[in-house]
Amino acid sequence: MARKTFISYKYSESRLLRDEIVKSLKDDAKYYTGETSISPNMSNQSTNYIKNKLKDMIHSTSVTIVIISPNMKSSNWIDWEIEYSLKRIKRGDRTSGVNGVLGVIMKKNGGYEWFRNQVSKRDGHTSFVTNDEYLYEIIKKNRFNEVRPTYTCEECMTVNSLTGSYISLVSEDDFLKNPEFYIENAYSKSKIESEYKIFKKNIV
Repeated sequence: MARKTFISYKYSESRLLRDEIVKSLKDDAKYYTGETSISPNMSNQSTNYIKNKLKDMIHSTSVTIVIISPNMKSSNWIDWEIEYSLKRIKRGDRTSGVNGVLGVIMKKNGGYEWFRNQVSKRDGHTSFVTNDEYLYEIIKKNRFNEVRPTYTCEECMTVNSLTGSYISLVSEDDFLKNPEFYIENAYSKSKIESEYKIFKKNIV
């Protein structure tokens, strides 16, 4: 089933991937509410104007896709967009739900080594280790945050990459192959949010 989506990203380095993600949605792109290549430039508008436009885009959505890119933390808006996505906001007679949130890792120089590396555990299992310095606090605190963690391996305490965190991170290659699967995974966790210790910040 199609979900209304919003993409949070740093324009200067991720707009091409944003376009690829929207294209990958195919017919479901009609449920996408965020910016596209033909959206007007808002960079010269006031902060309040931009914020209100973003609120309009996000409020009716159920899934927020965050593009994880090398300089995302220099964005003025990504952190706030995630915060807004995780809140129940009343506008008029409608209160938004808590969005499912999914991180899509952008390739750099043809790979993902800038952000994560695969490591081998003592028991022979492998897992990815991410460089958290690239992530906002709100993403880091919504990772590995199941109330009752389910380990795929009790010995090395490895959790499932898609269910072990409220905000899961997937490569752009994997996402573009099957966007509906990952969007639905994020949405499904928003329906069982009590099973996660969701970190939310106060927004203005």
